[in-house]
Amino acid sequence: MDTPSLIFYLLATLLVVSSLLVVFLRNVVHCAMALVTALLLIAILFVTLHAPMVGILQVMVYAGAIMVLFLFVIMFLNPVELERQRGLWWGFGTILSLMLACVLIPMFINDESVADPVAATEIFGSPEMLAKSLFNDFVLPFEIASVLLLVAIIGAVVLAKREH
Repeated sequence: MDTPSLIFYLLATLLVVSSLLVVFLRNVVHCAMALVTALLLIAILFVTLHAPMVGILQVMVYAGAIMVLFLFVIMFLNPVELERQRGLWWGFGTILSLMLACVLIPMFINDESVADPVAATEIFGSPEMLAKSLFNDFVLPFEIASVLLLVAIIGAVVLAKREH
């Protein structure tokens, strides 16, 4: 086994363990920290795919900004009440997970390799290709997301002002 494969399997194992910790830990703050670990491991996997821009964005957007919002929500909610309600959704989540596994397992069993993976990774994740794709192919979804974020920020400011 060569070194890149060994690194990938090590990172993938750590990512699976961290993801399982997110699901099975009892303390919601520990779950959030396990989620931060999983997001950082995903960023490291992007860097190993020669996509440093996507890896950096992964850390800044998800491990940084989104997780801060998650922690604020956890602090505002009552974790004890959430633990009581957790049992209600356990069966539903198990059924959905099994259905997802039934869909994904045949994809992993089918071993079709990409024609030229080196050529695909040379352009994947570069800032130029990301910008070209974002501002040519995905202009409308990008603008819709920016308007939704603007509305959310204005709503948060209005709600915060109303309390004072």
